[in-house]
Amino acid sequence: MPKEYRTIQEVAGPLMLVRGVEGVTYNELGEIELFSGEKRRCKVLEIDGGNALVQLFESSTGINLSNSKVRFLGRSMELGVSEDMLSRVFDGLGRPIDGGPEILPDKRMDINGLPMNPAARNYPQEFIQTGISAIDGLNTLVRGQKLPIFSASGLPHANLAAQIARQAKVRGTNEPFAVVFAAMGITFEESNFFIQSFKETGAIDRTVMFVNLANDPAVERIATPRMALTAAEYLAFEKNMHVLVILTDITNYADALREVSAARKEVPGRVGIQVICIRTLRPCMSVLDGKRAKMEASQ
Repeated sequence: MPKEYRTIQEVAGPLMLVRGVEGVTYNELGEIELFSGEKRRCKVLEIDGGNALVQLFESSTGINLSNSKVRFLGRSMELGVSEDMLSRVFDGLGRPIDGGPEILPDKRMDINGLPMNPAARNYPQEFIQTGISAIDGLNTLVRGQKLPIFSASGLPHANLAAQIARQAKVRGTNEPFAVVFAAMGITFEESNFFIQSFKETGAIDRTVMFVNLANDPAVERIATPRMALTAAEYLAFEKNMHVLVILTDITNYADALREVSAARKEVPGRVGIQVICIRTLRPCMSVLDGKRAKMEASQ
């Protein structure tokens, strides 16, 4: 049984300080039970002796320092994965939001992983056609490669990301191909545009979508790309599919990191650039040292 703590010392925005904890580790999930019986989730951001700084997944409204209690679950965030994820739409924490049934997972995968061994990668040389002539002709995308696309405010980067997801294909092969599309910090209109665009063209049948809206918590936005990459790794390494991962846009991800840093009274960054990150995963890798390079704030 997880130990319960009634030692909440302070709540400041999305952060909460719990004193006198034992055996709690970084990135561990926690559960907050309010006096009314309502339960909310949190994640450990920092451990300092017996003090744990946690970030809330939901609002801090209603958390009482004397009546609320916290229990830590002894595990980090996981994603239930299955091939049935194709053609489905999930929120930033991997919960279905398309009105369909819950996914029955083949397994549950930790979304936090270690970097891959670069020496174990096959040399990138196989062409992926995006349907964008400037990319295909001048900055060709190949399997195993990352391709950042820099944009500015007012430019149609959302249309470009959707177009690549709809049109991307592997030339000269019948190998199974999937797209994992993660949108972070977008508006409802943008979310509806992406979903309807994929449905109208039939691209949704080979796509796994993760949608994080602008009014969702910052901690969910930080978890969204990890959820997407975990799903992509499952399809690539477990189901032997070639996977194209599209993350848009990294600026909103960086803003979420900056929001958390500001709440922790850290020095904030000043400059942001809108970035779409496109990454391809190969299903056949001989040696893996871990699962994935962690997302860095510099992206």
